[in-house]
Formats: sequence, C-alpha cells, structure tokens
Amino acid sequence: MEHLQEFKKKNNNGNRKRKSQSHSNAGNTDRRSNTLTFPLLMAAALSHSQTNTNTRTVVKDCLTKFLSHPIQPHEATCILFAFLEVQGSSTLISLSTGDDVNIASLRIGFQKGKLPVLLLNAAIILINTCNIEQLRKIPSKLSECFSVSLKEVWREAHKKMINSDILGAGQGMNLYFSNITISDLAESIFRLSINVDQFPALMSSNIVERRIFWSSEDDFKHFILNQWEVLPCVVRRFSSASLEVDEIFTSFMQSLYFKDSFPSVLSSILQDLISYLPIDSDELDILNFLMEVRNKLGCPLINEQDIRVLRTDNQFKQEVHFFQENSDSCRVKTPHVLCLDDMLKCQEAYNDGYTVALRGMEFRFERVALIADRLASIFGQPSAGANMYLTPPNSQGLARHYDDHFVFVCQIFGSKQWKIFSQPNGQLPRLYDPCNILNNETIDSTRDCYNFFLNEGDVLYIPRGCPHEACTHCDKQDGSVGFSLHLTLGVEVEPPFEWEGFMHIALFCWNRTQHHCHPSLKSLSGILNVMSTRLLHIVIGLIGNSDPAFRKACLVAAASSQSNTNSWLDQCQRTIFSYLINKISREPRFQEALKSVEAAIERNEDPFQQIKWLRYLNQERESVEGHDWDLDWDVGSTEIKDIFAVYVEYKEMAERVFMDVKSKFCNEVSYDDVTANYKLLHEKYEEVRKQYMNGMLSLHSI
Repeated sequence: MEHLQEFKKKNNNGNRKRKSQSHSNAGNTDRRSNTLTFPLLMAAALSHSQTNTNTRTVVKDCLTKFLSHPIQPHEATCILFAFLEVQGSSTLISLSTGDDVNIASLRIGFQKGKLPVLLLNAAIILINTCNIEQLRKIPSKLSECFSVSLKEVWREAHKKMINSDILGAGQGMNLYFSNITISDLAESIFRLSINVDQFPALMSSNIVERRIFWSSEDDFKHFILNQWEVLPCVVRRFSSASLEVDEIFTSFMQSLYFKDSFPSVLSSILQDLISYLPIDSDELDILNFLMEVRNKLGCPLINEQDIRVLRTDNQFKQEVHFFQENSDSCRVKTPHVLCLDDMLKCQEAYNDGYTVALRGMEFRFERVALIADRLASIFGQPSAGANMYLTPPNSQGLARHYDDHFVFVCQIFGSKQWKIFSQPNGQLPRLYDPCNILNNETIDSTRDCYNFFLNEGDVLYIPRGCPHEACTHCDKQDGSVGFSLHLTLGVEVEPPFEWEGFMHIALFCWNRTQHHCHPSLKSLSGILNVMSTRLLHIVIGLIGNSDPAFRKACLVAAASSQSNTNSWLDQCQRTIFSYLINKISREPRFQEALKSVEAAIERNEDPFQQIKWLRYLNQERESVEGHDWDLDWDVGSTEIKDIFAVYVEYKEMAERVFMDVKSKFCNEVSYDDVTANYKLLHEKYEEVRKQYMNGMLSLHSI
C-alpha cells in the first residue's frame, strides 16, 4: 500500500498542476482521459464474458491498437492509475477449476466489488498483449506499483494452490469469479519484470573471482592455463579473506533460516517455490517463450524437472528415486506436480537417507542469481545455473556420473567426500550429448583418481566429462553436523560459444564480405561457391569432433578479456584462434564432408541443423540479388537437395573451388572483425537469459 499511496500523492500533485492551466487545456486533458477510460472499461466488460476464442481475439486486437499509438506520460499515468484502484479493498481470493485440468489454469475468484475485478482483468489482458517496446513505455515507478498489487494476489493464489484449497462446482457463490488464471497472473508479473535490473552493481565479477579463484590475478591465470577444462582442483576457505569476499553466500544462507534448523524447514522452503519451465537454448525472443508456456507458467515444483529425491544403493551402486519407488507403476507417465503432501514426504525421504536436489536456484534466490550472473561473465558465457543438494549423514545422492558442463561445488553447510576421475577419452562432452551413467566397471582403474574432502566454505572445480561421486560421513568426534548442503554453480558451454562456434561465426562473417565476388545462384559458379562455403562449415564441425581445442569454451566475451585488450587472457584467445585457423587450413576433409552432407540428405535431415543459430547474425535479412540462399539458414530441405545434386555432379570442379574458398578464408579472416560479431551474438543470448531470470525471480519475490 505504501507504493500506491506514493503513486497517488504524485498523481494528485500532477492533477493540481494541470488544474492551473487554461480551461482549454483542461478540457483537452479530460477528453484524453475519457478516450482512454472507455476502451479500457469496454475491454474489461468483454473479458468478463464467457470468453470464446473470437471474443478474446477482439479484446486483444482492441488493446493492441490502443497501445500502438505513442503513449504520453500523463496518459500512461491515467491507465495505470485505473489499474491501481483495484487496491481499494483487501485481497481475499479463492481458486476454482476451469475447463483445463492444468493446475496453472485454475481461475481466481475475488471477494471484492465487480468493477475493480473487471479492471484487474483488463489490466492483465493488456499487459499480456504488450510487446517488448510497449512494456518499456510503462513508467518504471508505475510498473513497480502495479507489480506490488499483482504480487499480493499472487501470494494468496500460490498459497491456496499449494494447499489444494480449490473450490468445486457450485461452491463460492458469494465470490466474483474472473477469467484470470494462475498462469495469466504469473505471466503479467513476469512481463513487468523482464526489463528491470534485479541487481544493479550489487556485486562485481571480481568479488566472485576472488572468492572462487583465490585472491590474485596470477591465481586465476594459473587456473585458466593449467587446470581449466582439464583437472579438478579445490580452493580452501582462508580465514584471512576479506569479509566482503568470504561472505558472498551469507544472504542465501540466511534465507534458508538458521544452520541448526535448516533440514527441518525443508518442506516450508519447497512450498514457496514454483516450477521453472525450460527455455530453448536458441530462443532469442522471450515473448515466444511465454507463448509456448502459456497455461503452464506458475505451477508448483515438478518432480525430476525442478526437484529430484534420490539415493544411491550401496550394494548395487544404482540410483533409487523416491517418488518413482513410491508411485503406482500402472499410472500414466505424466509430469508429477508436487502437492503439499509430496513436499512433506520430501522431509520424510531425507530422514530415510534420500538426497533432495533442487534445480534452478538462480531463478529462486536473488543472491544466487547474482553470483551465477557474475560467474557467467567471468567465463564469457550468456548465463550460469545453480543447483542445491541436501544430503543426510552417511548417504550418497547421485550415482557416479559425469556432466556436460563444468561446475564449481560450493560447500555451504557440513562436509562431503568427493571422488573424481580423469576424463575417460580426453574429449570434452558437448552440451546435450547423451551422458552415460557410469559404474565401477566402466572406469579404468589405471586412470587418475582424485579425492577431496570439502568443509564449509571450500570450493571444488570439476571439469566437464570427469566422472565423479560424493557422499557424507558422520564423525561425531570432529563435531561435524553430519549432513551436507552444497551449491553447484554450473556453466554450460553452448554451441555458439565454444571455439568451434567462434570459427563458424568467423566463416559466416568473412563470407558476408565476399558477396560482390559471387555470381548468381542461377549459374554453376554461384552454386559451387555457395556450397563450398557451406561445406567448409561441415569441415569445421568434423574437425571439432576430434580436436579438443574446438570444444573448449571461448573466453572472447569474458569480463577481464573485454576490459583489457592487451591482457594475457586476450592474447591467449588470439593464440587459440591462430591455432584453429592453421588446423582448418591443414585439414582437407572435402570427401568426408561431402559424405556427411549426402548421408544427412538421404535421411531427410538438414545437414546444417547444428548451426542454424547462425541466422541470428543475419536478422536484418541483408539482401543481395541472387544470393539470398547464401545468407538464409532457414531454407527447405528440397532446395538444399537440389543444389547439392548440382554440386556433386561437378565434383572435381567443386573440390577446386572448395580448396580456394578455404584458402582465402584462412588467409583473409580477421580476429578483430569476428570478435565484434561474436560479442553482438553473445549480448543477444545474454539479454534473453536475463529477461528469463528476472521474470522467474519476480515470481519468487513474494
């Protein structure tokens, strides 16, 4: 209510100022206000009807046109003031089932007057119809005020949803039921937060770097040059560390209540959380994502997606999953949404030796989000994730396995014993490649094995591809608490941000400068040039399958690299680039690439599917007459097949053109030209990830 009172005070001051203007100006203002209020009320009335598809389309079209004109500050104030008037009475709500069995589609009923609910309904439709630019037009203070109003409703709705406090048919006759659903409400809160900086300048990446990688630039340099992506290592907590550096996890620890009572409040913590719905790795439009998850956003935790409750059997060394073990095996395999009873069972499972693993902690706790964001910037990646693992005494959670991303294990409470093996084949696993669960027999006993015992405050680095397992002990003699709570900060190296991705971008950018040299695709020479360039992309991928350097994370967009182009890190990146160019120059691979494309076409697959993300470098859709296919990465399989058939028909000539294209690329490509485009792509990915993180954090900040 303080936000609303502050807003009303400012609004009233503005009204008094406008009253001092001429009578003519006042009349114009009144007419503008009436013009705004009428369609708003009309939309509210329409939205309250038994909304069929046509009606909702009319409402959305009306509101979209309404916002398509430039909104003046006082006009936006008028709109949001009407929204905020919904706060006129206390938030008392109930939930009722709708036509959809999805829990996020529950309808919200209010114990308040009809007009405020109609206005709220219209406001939610309005917000959920806005594009990004229209959302930016809403003044930040007004957006904040309305978010407070929505979160009051969200808090009550979430509580009733978790408790399964849902009215049946014929109940709640004294309530005013709107067409607002759980997901509608969640989407509005999400949308109003996507352009908000959740943590402006609260922590520099340097603080995270000093906490995880000792305290000096030389220590970080040693880590990058000698251990990163190769060897595990542990950083012990130093008593001499500064308070600022040593306590970067303090506020997160405090949010989990006190150390001595933490495990006992597990179910209470779970009740405050909602499911984070996966966003596609190449999704660069947050509104597309919201369209895909409509009617799902805002639902409680989902088993095996948000939370896993499991233990490893000591005898067979296999994972036992609590909810699968205790479920009806005949039940249809549908997502298991946790109810209150399930959350209470998580506490029981923990007491029986099960580990509780929570994914997506960066979307639930602001401090963890801040640390993950800074860690991502250190390694030049768009985002980083965080999972939490609570393991009881004398227990092992996950069985031995390896990850397709590198992690930093931060021991928050208690202690844990870790066993880490070197990479089985010396090759880094790619993101989303199948990860085989490993057992004792599949580990070569002659390979290096590292043992680490983590105490509170220690940080363990595990390279991707290194098999590992961990367990707790309970040694009463050393006074340990027995249980363990740790965070794993994971950094996924996505395809565009591996060194292989950098080389694809290099070829794409170089090729874009060659259009004046390319004849039309209607000619044989045009087809040979275009397909040779495409084939060189295939060659880069083939080399990347065998050379580990291509799979390493590219640090060109890393914070320290960008801040100083003469730094050791920048020079290191230039050296790697030169090595990769020389590697491409030396490797012919023409025949192998040709067979790869041919095999994909025979399987009716797109041979260039793995690098479709390159289209984001050409969103302006540059048009050079006769050469659009050369830039368009969304062409159909039939067109690819036809052009490839011509290319193969003139195979000897095609190989000569291919070698010429490769030679010119390797001799002419400029590292500095590529970095500009690479960083631009990185910014696009980073922007969407932060919008997603902001939206999810806003749904947890209630």
